[in-house]
Amino acid sequence: MSEPSTDLRETVRRRYAAAAMKVNEGGTACCGPEPVEVDDNFGSTLYAADERDALPAEALAASLGCGNPTAVAELRPGERVLDLGSGGGIDVLLSARRVGPTGKAYGLDMTDEMLALALANAEQAGVTNVEFLKGTIEAVPLPADTIDVVISNCVINLSVDKPAVFAETFRVLRPGGRIGISDVVADDTLTTDERAERGDFAGCIASALSFAEYRAGLEAAGFTGIDITPTHPVADGMHSAIIRAIKPAAPDTACRS
Repeated sequence: MSEPSTDLRETVRRRYAAAAMKVNEGGTACCGPEPVEVDDNFGSTLYAADERDALPAEALAASLGCGNPTAVAELRPGERVLDLGSGGGIDVLLSARRVGPTGKAYGLDMTDEMLALALANAEQAGVTNVEFLKGTIEAVPLPADTIDVVISNCVINLSVDKPAVFAETFRVLRPGGRIGISDVVADDTLTTDERAERGDFAGCIASALSFAEYRAGLEAAGFTGIDITPTHPVADGMHSAIIRAIKPAAPDTACRS
């Protein structure tokens, strides 16, 4: 990994470590390279009231996402779910409730402080069918073909190597598995520099892909059935979007000679 990419990842890690520590001190996490006020485009306000009521206050305070991926992933009992960049664990805890005791929800995060907060939130919520893993979303520490659904909430846009994220997501999904992701996506007309300017303004945007770039990245990794639907604007030309796609099922070879 190049030095600038390493520096960017460390910047992101420090930012979210500070957010976790702020929550532990009784505050609310903030989003962006400098502390900024989180408006209704980000955070726990994007979840239904009954979902918020079922979670620890610390999990809600640590929520920095731009959507609610558990609401669009159509989780079913018994499924195994992986949340990329799980933070304080809000989406992992909600996923664990949806898949039930026969299913399991994994959370992956690279920040020790967020992992500790997520474990404490799971214990407080009494949710046991969860497991939090330390690692990066570019190198997922799980075997291939073991996950039914991959979710993520406003994290992939921060990655220093998005093709690796898409490839790793495809690898860990079982054939026929799917993704249900909330992320920030840019209009195709915006240049890279224009997106960076908006990242500083809105927070949690950083190096977002355009609609066309996101689709091309998923297609290159092998995904089909790709659907990218904007839900609400987060800055000029930047949108929170729901991204769905499928890992094709393995071909049926039983009847071949």
